[in-house]
Amino acid sequence: MIEVKNLTKVYGDHVAVDHVSFTIDSGKIYGFLGPNGAGKTTTMNIITGCLAATEGTVTIDGHDIYEEPIAAKKCIGYLPEMPPLYQDMTVMDYLRFVAEAKGVESKKISGEVERVMKQTDVGSMRLRLIKNLSKGYRQRVGLAQAILGDPKVIILDEPTVGLDPQQLIEIRELIRQLGRNRTVLLSSHIMQEISAVCDTLIIIANGKLVAEDTPENLEQQAEHEQTLKLSVHAGKEKTKDILATFGDMVEIRSLKSVNNEETEVELGIQTEEDIREKLFYAFADVHCAILSMVREKQSLEDVFLALTGSGASDKPVGTAKEGGAA
Repeated sequence: MIEVKNLTKVYGDHVAVDHVSFTIDSGKIYGFLGPNGAGKTTTMNIITGCLAATEGTVTIDGHDIYEEPIAAKKCIGYLPEMPPLYQDMTVMDYLRFVAEAKGVESKKISGEVERVMKQTDVGSMRLRLIKNLSKGYRQRVGLAQAILGDPKVIILDEPTVGLDPQQLIEIRELIRQLGRNRTVLLSSHIMQEISAVCDTLIIIANGKLVAEDTPENLEQQAEHEQTLKLSVHAGKEKTKDILATFGDMVEIRSLKSVNNEETEVELGIQTEEDIREKLFYAFADVHCAILSMVREKQSLEDVFLALTGSGASDKPVGTAKEGGAA
């Protein structure tokens, strides 16, 4: 349905999108994730034809967004991060205006407006001015304008920003409903929000694609990623020497001397094996006591932070010998 090849966008010396490629199949909900400034909105604007790429191609249902813009854009319903709403219009007048702008036949406009109002549950607000609506209802009106004309693809840029918890639940359910018979591409910088509704996650960082997988597979990766926090009765260098005997099974993420005889260390465990007993005996064999040992499992959010290089821990995904000393 959507094919993105080698997409690149350069502003002067800054590469906002760096040779990104992915394919979006029909009838699924895709999450497009990345921290703020990762290149999500730029990519969305290029896909929708609102911004020209420096390099690369985008095809929508077989139509090139630059060579066949009208045919390609007819396939798309787009809700940008700031919904294009006219505050002094009523909901119904605004949707009729958008339907006309999208080229919906005059005789079909009334029925089409009624259809999208029913689907997004804004019918009770039809005569209310948009400026008097809550944030949640404004997002619903934004979604309604996106699905006018019954496009095959719905592209939503940060649709849940600024919503309260109840509004968040309602919009999330509405997106699920829209995805039952359409292809949906949904962007966000919050892993938990997007994984709740998406079939596949596409993750971008610093303009580059860093992961494309199902939420289930990423959750399995999170389950396998374990952290051990130890306090040992040994100096910093001796602690490193003992841990080096474990090879690729552990990754030193932080190493801090409390005093000359005590060291705190955080380990990333790169094996499914429970190595706590082996660690205990490795230190005991050289007469160094483990004063405390705490095991933590990574969350899905931790995996996202590791993939995108975000957060205080900057935990890498994969195997490395040492992540640096604190």
